[in-house]
Amino acid sequence: MIYGQLIDESFVFTYRDYDLGYDVSWGRDEEMRTTYGLFHNSQKLDLIWNNIILSTVDSLEANLIRSFNLTITFNPTDIIRVDGRVNLSVKKDAGTGKWSIIRWIDESNF
Repeated sequence: MIYGQLIDESFVFTYRDYDLGYDVSWGRDEEMRTTYGLFHNSQKLDLIWNNIILSTVDSLEANLIRSFNLTITFNPTDIIRVDGRVNLSVKKDAGTGKWSIIRWIDESNF
């Protein structure tokens, strides 16, 4: 899976659970299971990346905040639309030159 090659071993995903009133986080293994389940259980995923709101970049690290629109179609009568922002931290491996995602904070209101 190409996505798995982008996710660093130290990866942490965080989102706000508005029903419970606190942030929830997980690591790389749960991220891979969750993403696999999303792709496996949906008929169609449409992700549109919008404007970059903030970008700080140096030679080995970057932080990006960007808005997005996501539509998940599980079936014709079960469609979820999410508009939000993602706050990403990425790092570059100095040896290989490859970038990986180390932190993903979902700042959507879903």
